[in-house]
Amino acid sequence: MTGNPLDEPLHKLVGDRTAKVLGEHLDLHTTGDLLHHYPRRYAERGELTRLADLPVDEYVTVVAQIAKADKRTYGGGSGVRLEVVVTDGSGSLTLVFFSKAAHAHAHRLIPGRRGMFSGKVSVFNRVRQLAHPDYQLLDADEDGKQAADAFAGRRIPLYPACKQITSWKIAQAVETALNSLEATGWAGVGDPLPEQLRADRGLVALPEALLKVHRPRTKADEETAKQRLRWDEAFVLQVALARRRAAESALPAVPRRPGADGLLAAFDAKLPFTLTEGQRAVSAEIFADLATDHPMHRLLQGEVGSGKTLVALRAMLGVVDTGGQAAMLAPTEVLAQQHHRSITEMMGELAESAGMLGGSDLGTKVVLLTGSMGTAARRQALLDLVTGEAGLVVGTHALIEDKVKFHDLGLVVVDEQHRFGVEQRDALRAKAPEPPHLLVMTATPIPRTVAMTVFGDLETSVLDQLPAGRSPIATHVVPAAEKPHFLSRAWERVREEVEGGHQAYVVCPRIGDDEEPPGAAGKGKGAKKPAKTAKPDKDADDADRRPPLAVLDVAEQLAAGPLSGLRVGVLHGRLAPDVKDDVMRRFAAAELDVLVATTVIEVGVNVPNATAMVIMDADRFGVSQLHQLRGRVGRGSAAGLCLLVSEAHEASPARGRLDAVAATLDGFELSEIDLQQRREGDVLGQAQSGSRSSLRMLTVIGDREIIEEARQEAVAVVAADPGLARHPDLRSALDSLLDADRERYLDKG
Repeated sequence: MTGNPLDEPLHKLVGDRTAKVLGEHLDLHTTGDLLHHYPRRYAERGELTRLADLPVDEYVTVVAQIAKADKRTYGGGSGVRLEVVVTDGSGSLTLVFFSKAAHAHAHRLIPGRRGMFSGKVSVFNRVRQLAHPDYQLLDADEDGKQAADAFAGRRIPLYPACKQITSWKIAQAVETALNSLEATGWAGVGDPLPEQLRADRGLVALPEALLKVHRPRTKADEETAKQRLRWDEAFVLQVALARRRAAESALPAVPRRPGADGLLAAFDAKLPFTLTEGQRAVSAEIFADLATDHPMHRLLQGEVGSGKTLVALRAMLGVVDTGGQAAMLAPTEVLAQQHHRSITEMMGELAESAGMLGGSDLGTKVVLLTGSMGTAARRQALLDLVTGEAGLVVGTHALIEDKVKFHDLGLVVVDEQHRFGVEQRDALRAKAPEPPHLLVMTATPIPRTVAMTVFGDLETSVLDQLPAGRSPIATHVVPAAEKPHFLSRAWERVREEVEGGHQAYVVCPRIGDDEEPPGAAGKGKGAKKPAKTAKPDKDADDADRRPPLAVLDVAEQLAAGPLSGLRVGVLHGRLAPDVKDDVMRRFAAAELDVLVATTVIEVGVNVPNATAMVIMDADRFGVSQLHQLRGRVGRGSAAGLCLLVSEAHEASPARGRLDAVAATLDGFELSEIDLQQRREGDVLGQAQSGSRSSLRMLTVIGDREIIEEARQEAVAVVAADPGLARHPDLRSALDSLLDADRERYLDKG
């Protein structure tokens, strides 16, 4: 314990029972955790909360006025039900109480009164309701006292809550904490922001910020507090990343400087095209990093089809030139096999070592290592790696297993890094006596401030120039519900592409068969957990939606209907690996006309002859995911066509997203739209484990200026004081941010 009262366990402040609920359900364990659990919004006297679009099956807190209240009997008069209708002008909500509760609340819940009501929204007889909600009245109660006195003169904070604890109970706990700290004059509460930084930026001290965010009397109070607290999050995170960069740059690594007449030069000489200006510039950055005596840590992000794999392959060949080995880690067997196939095709005879028939004197063996390989092939691949016979290896998580040994691992390339856990990446990097160089690739365009925040310990290279010969992709929304003949025309367009000698993809959100769609009734106890599917559209009322379309159903319907006579194949994540590879091989060899697939084709799949893509239930996919998917077409000389099929209403937000995708091919522009709509999640990767987000106030799109300035300030602080000896409060804040899981994340990022 540091002596900082913000580190005090909550049970000392609010008692064991409340502390247990806050800890288990909201991940709040200390006084500091509680005070950094900020209101999600504020209600004001006279403000009426919109009720029109309350989400079903979610816990909500609303501020509304009682319009009417009726006590009714049921069951032949044996039961009593109290129905209270509250309204805000935009809509209404019914509160329902049964039996004893109906009598207990009837004398308080009378028309004209206003209150905060909290519970889980359900639907009965097509009417939204809260059954036995918690509530707190905001006007005079029966004793003539003002129940709202506690809120007098200031805005009412409404906190992110859950079934087990309501917003106002959290507010009471916050008030207890603030009163306790005020009683001691905030003694012992440190400030993570250096005093000079606060003065230069006009930021208030931490105690004032916490008081104003929880007890704002004006909108200006709220903004003053938020500006200060955004700086806290941005600065502490950027200090963590700056220290990580400094630590990485201090590690030793083997410099890798390829010769002028080695494998890389031979590969470049046989390329049938010239590199784009962007590819040359990014390659120069990578080779400059590889030549240093500390590990490269670089993020290579690029537009769909910008040639990232070629740039990565040149880096790998450069390392092989120096006697080292390079490994490419892919998230799926389909993608690993695709990379292995495309790399060996690009290298030709250079993909065989000199001792092999047809091999080049400069060549090196390229091996594939996946979990589904046969024993003999796997044994040979392992032997080739440990002896150094294979300079290049492409594989899945199978590369990480203990039995995989390298002769001299010099470079690790991680493709689509967001698909991997940090432990997996780190395990592969640990297979070298000195840290190997690291190149992380992503085809998902990332806004600059996101790269600074999520990948702040990596240097960033951007490829945004498409190679010569890549064709534009025309994208259109197909409103299937409003204009069903448009969908018929879509299938006609697919036939026309096939008749013209090309191929097409049809993408569906789920697999089908015994897979359980989100929110659908099960098909029996044997239902399997769904493979990776598109995220459902949150705008719609899921209770009224049909299940997402499935690959197996759609493939059968197309083969028997609008695409009858065409060769239709199926690809999804539950197929056996050898079957998946065979399907992809047949599609690449034009032995199939149409491939009906899930998002397993989202990244890395390269079939230049595929010119058309139809995405079913497109509104169930994210903006960036749609952009990734359509990047599978238009990869050759023929123009690409992407049709986004949706039943979403023309005026809905879901349809707006599809219109945005259709309007631009700029992935960076779309990534900002995507981020603004779904927020950032936890930039330290904790969202998937259910922990509280590390970004509570900061938004990486809206607060880009703060992030950029915080990065500069953080670099200066770390350069002057690497151990933060002169900044104990900052060090303490850093320790709080970097709990065990997050420290591991940054260690391996």
